[in-house]
Order: sequence, then structure tokens, then C-alpha cells
Amino acid sequence: MSDTATAAPKAASRRALPRITEVNAYFWCGGADGNLHLLQCGACKTWIHPYAARCPKCRSADIAPQPVSGRGHVVGFTVNAQPWIPGVEVPYVVAMVQLDEQPDLRMVTNMPRTPIADVHIGQRVKVFFEPNPNDIFLPLFEAE
Repeated sequence: MSDTATAAPKAASRRALPRITEVNAYFWCGGADGNLHLLQCGACKTWIHPYAARCPKCRSADIAPQPVSGRGHVVGFTVNAQPWIPGVEVPYVVAMVQLDEQPDLRMVTNMPRTPIADVHIGQRVKVFFEPNPNDIFLPLFEAE
């Protein structure tokens, strides 16, 4: 496991789990090695998320999953208080995290290990993974 990511304890998630395909397995299953994996263009080195078959910058099809640092900062967030999914405790944070690798590389995520009152714009965060059935590792974030 990398020093930039920590695994959460084994837990039975109540989150809706994705259907794993050849196109998305690098992202949803990549956390098994403790790293967040995103696509990178081999031609221009642009990071790509969410998935695209071609680089949005140079249009190259030479893209492949690569590990990223898993570190970034909060650029926006909201607190959800509506119990949309039975068994999922509310309130919880839905955050937009900008990853350090590139200014437009952002992810929507949750921050279950960080007290809601402590979450703020600009907050430094790091990834951790919630393991689930079928070798799915949900990337979540926490305060550094």
C-alpha cells in the first residue's frame, strides 16, 4: 500500500456499488494496491477523469490507467441531510476534490472520516478506500 493512501477497515457498505466493466475496473478495483488510478494520456500526459476513450486535450487514443498521488484539496462541498438510501446515515458530506496532479482534475466524493463541521474550502485531503464485495474499493477522502 502506498504511503499516500490508507485502507479503511473491512466494512459492508450500504452504498450503491458500480457494475464493473473492462472500461471502469481500473478505477473501482485499483484501490486494492492502495493507490487511486486515473487515466493519463501517453501523448500529452493530461490526466483524464471521468473516463473518456480519447484525450480531451490532444484527441490521442493512447490513454492508460496510472496511479495518482491521491492528494488534493476541497473546492466545494455540501452536506446532505436527506436519507435517500435506507441504512445510510445522514448527514454526510458530498465534496468536490481537486487533485494535485492538474487543476481541472476533480472528483465528487464523500468524506466520512472527517467531522462535518471541520470540512472547508481549501482543506487538504487524501484518499482512502472502502473495500466492498467483488474487489471494489470505493475511493473516499479525509482531511490530511
